[in-house]
Amino acid sequence: SAGLELSVNNHAADFTLSAELGPAISLSCLVHNSSQAEELLWYRGDGQVRLKDGNKVNISNICISPVNESDNGVTFTCKLARDKSVQVSVILDVQFPPKLSGEETLHVEEEKDVTLTCNSKSNPQAQSTWLKDNHNLTLQQSRHEVYQTSEIFRLSIKKLQKSDNGTYTCVVESPLGYGTRDFHLIVEDKKPVFPTEAVIAAAVVVSLTILFGIVARKDTIFKVW
Repeated sequence: SAGLELSVNNHAADFTLSAELGPAISLSCLVHNSSQAEELLWYRGDGQVRLKDGNKVNISNICISPVNESDNGVTFTCKLARDKSVQVSVILDVQFPPKLSGEETLHVEEEKDVTLTCNSKSNPQAQSTWLKDNHNLTLQQSRHEVYQTSEIFRLSIKKLQKSDNGTYTCVVESPLGYGTRDFHLIVEDKKPVFPTEAVIAAAVVVSLTILFGIVARKDTIFKVW
């Protein structure tokens, strides 16, 4: 295979191909400097792509349709069947805006913790912020914690107070667009907690009262008879 070369979409070396959601992408692999029929193989990641007869020799085409988010970052590689070291790879760079919308309402007791999570996945990666009642949220180091990855944006609030009542908005913005999601947080009164011993004692008192009531009534019944 000395002197043999491959090209994908006229690229003889590995490259990145930008794409949008939806429209199909065609990849064409071509053998150069060959004097004989050469079989070609296509791979998506580590998995081999099944090719129809007539689409394997000297030139081979594959189509990705429709392009979706799961194709982002995926490597497609064309290889020479008899010498897999002869290859060209293309990495898909699928660009898409944040997909974020809707609202939800949360009822949480005072002094409990709450976590608000929104989907911040986009390419290119988005900038994310939290608002409270349409104003930038002022973070308190001891009570607020913000966590972000390429896919989620999360706000945790510890030991809720009544002043935490309000609408929290997750804003995710990228060059391709933006999305928001509202969380209506309602901080409810803390429910009284009874000690287990007190509950058991109360149950015993009620049981004894009922028992004595039955016994007293029994005496009355006997007296009547």
